[in-house]
Amino acid sequence: MPHLIFEHSSALDAHLPALMSSAADAAASTGIVRAEDLKLRALPYTQYQLAVPGQQFVHLSVRLLEGRSDPQKRQLAETLRAVLVEHLPEVYSLSVEIIDMHAESYKKRLL
Repeated sequence: MPHLIFEHSSALDAHLPALMSSAADAAASTGIVRAEDLKLRALPYTQYQLAVPGQQFVHLSVRLLEGRSDPQKRQLAETLRAVLVEHLPEVYSLSVEIIDMHAESYKKRLL
């Protein structure tokens, strides 16, 4: 926890390793999340529709346990959006969404 989930058009697959690495570093640099707690994954899409046909997209969902302030969430979103823009300046749609996870209903197991 937290989870960074990169949904993206499959044409951008080659960019994801570097993008994910930079996003992890940037998120940790804010002090809002710890690098050792991050979990990142990418979900490529071959079937999607955007307002402008033929364009590409990345939507980054950041799932955090509740408790961060709105200014912290805004800072994290803006930091991660800047990483997306830096890596993919020509991509039509780049977005970041911060999602609070309810601590009482989030359960996990680690070995």
